[in-house]
Amino acid sequence: MALIVQKFGGTSVGSLERIKNVARRVAKARDAGNDVVVVVSAMAGETDRLLKLAKELSPMPDPRELDVVVSTGEQVSVALLSMALLDMGCKARSFLGFQVPMQTDEAFSKARIVRIPNGPIHQALHEGVIPVVAGFQGITKEGRITTLGRGGSDTTAVALGCAIAADVVEIYTDVDGVYTTDPNICPKAKKLAKVSYEEMLEMASLGAKVLQTRCVEFGMNYGMPIHVRSSFNDEEGTWIMKEDESMEREHVTGITCDRKEAKVTLKKVPDRPGIAAAILGPAAERAINVDMIVQNVSTEGFTDFSFTVNRSDLPCAKELIEPVARQVGAEAVETADSIAKVSIVGVGMRSHAGIAKKVFETLAKEGINIQMISTSEIKISVVIDDRYTELAVRALHDAFELDKEP
Repeated sequence: MALIVQKFGGTSVGSLERIKNVARRVAKARDAGNDVVVVVSAMAGETDRLLKLAKELSPMPDPRELDVVVSTGEQVSVALLSMALLDMGCKARSFLGFQVPMQTDEAFSKARIVRIPNGPIHQALHEGVIPVVAGFQGITKEGRITTLGRGGSDTTAVALGCAIAADVVEIYTDVDGVYTTDPNICPKAKKLAKVSYEEMLEMASLGAKVLQTRCVEFGMNYGMPIHVRSSFNDEEGTWIMKEDESMEREHVTGITCDRKEAKVTLKKVPDRPGIAAAILGPAAERAINVDMIVQNVSTEGFTDFSFTVNRSDLPCAKELIEPVARQVGAEAVETADSIAKVSIVGVGMRSHAGIAKKVFETLAKEGINIQMISTSEIKISVVIDDRYTELAVRALHDAFELDKEP
């Protein structure tokens, strides 16, 4: 017998028929002798509908009240799935965030989990009940409803799995695993049998949409195996797990792309101590996440300073940076929103030379100019013109032979 947490996303519970299919899958796991805890997202499109309602009423809705509104989507789906399980003869009970309780901080719309007591869930399991837990939502110490940000149900599932000492967390979605790259861009993309936590963290942060970064962090910190699977078939998916020797043999594991980036460049900035802090400080104060940063070599006491942000943050970033540019004596501020970040990821890059050379040669052969470069032990990211994104992904996928069978 194993203790399994199964998480089902919005597409998996997007209709009553799909909810019935989820109930059958949960019951099958239970009938196999496992204890099962289920985490469910809102039905597909429901969170967007609720956000639209709120923003039609108030262009800048109060974050506390907005969380109250959008959290209702999960309340509907957990109740419907519990009803479906009960109709099948399974004992089931829905749990909202406050009933677990999923205690969070007060960062409304992007709350972080502080504590999850395991007593209520273990008690339900002891009684032979299948707990059906609302993903995405939590509760503050003062009793205010919070949400964990988009994709937060993944975080709920893995954090809950860690709290109750589950054997595995299964993430059911509309894809059947993690691929070497987006199959919609590169038809040669191959499903990966396993990916290390570090690789998945990089891939998630660099544009892969299969898992949320925070859920992978929980899994890595607590050693929780995560199995990404399709909710529409019974095939084995991709295991997110600790790095092993077989992973090290692969030079590159996957290629990601992020087409939601924008670049800000300050031209001819005086090259003196404190300039970077002065430029980036206002963005940090407004919680704008700065990604890649490049400062050119100083010439005659001046340099160019570039950084990237999410494209949606560009108007705000530009508004903040222009007065700073005047204050520090920069010649001009230039922005570009037609860029993309393409990255290669692989734990094997630590022990293999020549990876960067192959990346740059491959892109040069295709006539793709590199605007910015960022590296770590297990990834190389480049910023290029957005129109070359798909060409770059396919070319790199071929260059590293990621469709090749091991």
